[in-house]
Amino acid sequence: MPHDKELESVRKVSRVLDDYFVDPILGFVIPGVGDLIGSSLGLYSVAYALRKKVSPVIITRMLMNLTVDTIVGVVPFVGDLFDAGWKANKKNLALLSERSHHDHHATWRDWVIVGAAFLVFAATVALVVYAGVSLWRLLFSHG
Repeated sequence: MPHDKELESVRKVSRVLDDYFVDPILGFVIPGVGDLIGSSLGLYSVAYALRKKVSPVIITRMLMNLTVDTIVGVVPFVGDLFDAGWKANKKNLALLSERSHHDHHATWRDWVIVGAAFLVFAATVALVVYAGVSLWRLLFSHG
């Protein structure tokens, strides 16, 4: 089996975000925005899975791991502790490593589920951004 350099890059990103605690540190140092940055970086493994035509079920699970990471991670302090233990990127790397070799012929329904999972993730990110902007305006409006 040839060496997959991109998979190695996915491993490195996962290691930096989760083993070196960059994801929870980002969320702690830059509340809300740091969590969004961490989640966005986590999409790298999902993009890899899409390019490699990994089973839609695996891709959906990967997106849901990132969604949970984003939803809980945005809660100050508690979310950062959760991020340190949840390790969504390591979970996604394990899904890629352990299950991506199974043959699964995806149906259009599988891809609809992937699309729905992506929409849930995107809606979560949008809600976090909206809440952050609203809070900013509430705290710093001069009117």
